[in-house]
Amino acid sequence: MKKKIVLPLIAVLIALGTWSFKSDFFEIAKQIEIFTTLYKEVNMNYVDETVPAELMDNAIKGMLEQLDPYTVYYNEQDVVEARINQTGSNTGIGASVRAQKEKLIIIEPWKDGPADKAGLKAGDEIVKIGDVIVASFDDNASELLRGAPGSEVTVSYLRQGKTQTTTLIRAALTEKAVPFYTLMEDNVGYIVLSAFNPKTTIETRAALVELKKQGATSIILDLRGNPGGLMRESINIVNLFVPKGEIISTTQSNIEKYNQTFRTSFEPVDTEIPLAVLINGRSASASEIVSGAIQDLDRGVVVGARSFGKGLVQRPKKLTYGTQIKVTISKYYTPSGRCIQAEDYFNRDEFGDPIRATPETFNAFKTKGGRTVYDGGGILPDVELPTAVFSPITTALLKANSIFDFATEYYYKNQHSDWKNFRFSENDYKEFLSFLNRTNFTFETETESLLKTAIKKAEEENIKQDIEKSYNTLLQDISRAKDRELQDKKAEIMSLLSDEIVKRYFYREGLYEYQVVNNPEIKEAVAILKDTRRYQAILK
Repeated sequence: MKKKIVLPLIAVLIALGTWSFKSDFFEIAKQIEIFTTLYKEVNMNYVDETVPAELMDNAIKGMLEQLDPYTVYYNEQDVVEARINQTGSNTGIGASVRAQKEKLIIIEPWKDGPADKAGLKAGDEIVKIGDVIVASFDDNASELLRGAPGSEVTVSYLRQGKTQTTTLIRAALTEKAVPFYTLMEDNVGYIVLSAFNPKTTIETRAALVELKKQGATSIILDLRGNPGGLMRESINIVNLFVPKGEIISTTQSNIEKYNQTFRTSFEPVDTEIPLAVLINGRSASASEIVSGAIQDLDRGVVVGARSFGKGLVQRPKKLTYGTQIKVTISKYYTPSGRCIQAEDYFNRDEFGDPIRATPETFNAFKTKGGRTVYDGGGILPDVELPTAVFSPITTALLKANSIFDFATEYYYKNQHSDWKNFRFSENDYKEFLSFLNRTNFTFETETESLLKTAIKKAEEENIKQDIEKSYNTLLQDISRAKDRELQDKKAEIMSLLSDEIVKRYFYREGLYEYQVVNNPEIKEAVAILKDTRRYQAILK
């Protein structure tokens, strides 16, 4: 038996030797042999029957968890799904769906998609797909919604306490990189860029050219909530606004071949038109390459809130039997040399959490024109707006789905036929606060978490009784402070509530039209572009 283990082990070592001269071959050999023998003994001797594939999947995932969240193992099924997602096309019911505690919740039906045509609404809970009961299905039940274009699937769903059934006809669907663009007042062109897929540059160029034909004299590029995607598309998007040959991003790694410089490669559409780029805490990866390059090259003004800070580069590597690993190989840097990555997964604190840079550790860099900018993870806007920042209370509301669930309740209690007449009132906000009480909304602040750790430590050191009274007083003070947060962040929360509710009645297209008129970040970007002196002063 040992010979059977050693032979594949030698093959592994030969393969390892082709990619890294730094590898400690003996240590790798030792650990692989330990794992191989352990894996064999568990499978042969464990008291209950084991599933070897599941054991191995869990072992691999456990190992990768020690690295960063972007280094991921894909089994054969995962590889197929990833390939579909990368093309921007899929076959299904035309709706965003969330898996939640053995439930499938419709998050957003796409206008005129299969789910929309079948009458499904946001907030509907799918309880049965065909003959399969979702709560009893062990795997990802949302996969049952996929199928060949034109095929039918019957679903039962729960809405407002009543179970209903409908039949959907699946369709081939393509995600638009630019789902919306329009010419606003004062000849400001507005482009929403929601994804970086193979069609991103084509769609963005077409929107830009069309807006210029309509008379646009300035452009807003909205990257808020854009999670990123294909890097080459981010380089090309910047290329629409800057000359050929400019450095847009570099990658740095301990492995020499992964150190690369990415430059623009074609003639731009317009290098002079005033440009504002909108970002927030959910703008990541390719979005950060675009906004960071625009800022570093002094090509436009960045408005909103600090971006997510995802600056780790992944590359898929094929494994055996149709599996893959997406492994982090390097880090992204902006033209000025700033690292985009916010969290350091290679250095962790005493709780095992990645270390995040603080303002005291930020480093200064210079843009092409000599302006001072800072690293620290993500892209810090030239103009920061409080409404664009997700405060802890807002993050907690989103995580608990409180805003989503209230919008569902609101939708079935109110009628609206025109987004232009919609306003989320003070009375509506009072109803929202009442809803939070009825649904027992609660969240734990970081301060509370640290206090709980402290009181446990105090108990170990036999001083809990001495500080318990002060501890309880602090918790009461924190509770009152959390209640005040719901008032202090009211404008921020009301904006998110308005957006979610508008989307229920008028779909995403109606939401974009509503935001063009009402969104504070868009309004501020327009104000900057209209004020030539202010725009130029920001870039000096």
